[in-house]
Amino acid sequence: MRILLIEDDEMIGQSLQMALKMHVVNWVKDSFAAEHTLTVESYDLILLDLGLPKRSGLDYLVMLRKKGVSTPVLIITARDAIEDRVKGLDCGADDYLLKPFAIEELEARIRVLGRRQQGRSDPVIRYGEASLDPASYTLSYQGNTERLSVKAFNLMQVLMEHPGVIFSRRQLEEKLYGWHYEVESNAVEVHIHAIRRKFGADIIINVRGVGYTFPKKSVQP
Repeated sequence: MRILLIEDDEMIGQSLQMALKMHVVNWVKDSFAAEHTLTVESYDLILLDLGLPKRSGLDYLVMLRKKGVSTPVLIITARDAIEDRVKGLDCGADDYLLKPFAIEELEARIRVLGRRQQGRSDPVIRYGEASLDPASYTLSYQGNTERLSVKAFNLMQVLMEHPGVIFSRRQLEEKLYGWHYEVESNAVEVHIHAIRRKFGADIIINVRGVGYTFPKKSVQP
């Protein structure tokens, strides 16, 4: 999942970038930087602190919703008054989490919002003979179950959520890596090779000169 983190606290920002390793987390420190970022990149989720400099997180949230931006927003804040929580949700937030929080709880809430956005209730992504379990980082395919690395898991998640869609290498890089990563030219191919080594070449199809796809033919009649 691609996440935009809007947080002015240096320690919290760095910690969340390191802790949310299953996701691509791009971090900005105020809502004006976030506004610019959203004009050039798309995200699956926004993590929003309320106590931001220059313009409050709540004012930014109201502006986002007035503009018709429907990206899910999870507020992360130390403001624990009932009035603050109600106001945040009424202004368009999808969830509200109080600091300090456990990373495990934040991850669980992120997964729930991701499933809600995709219209799924089951945390396991299933398609044909394949199933991808975010709780254990495992992929099962044709009777074989293996644990994947974080990036390999993320790559399979992208492909399995869009079966039959062809993604170019550049598109996959954008979905797998954030600003703070220096991506080697063969990084995507390395992950694909590792997955194919475990499950066979037919789990990811290379469309020559175009990109890669998870085949729809994996669905059983």
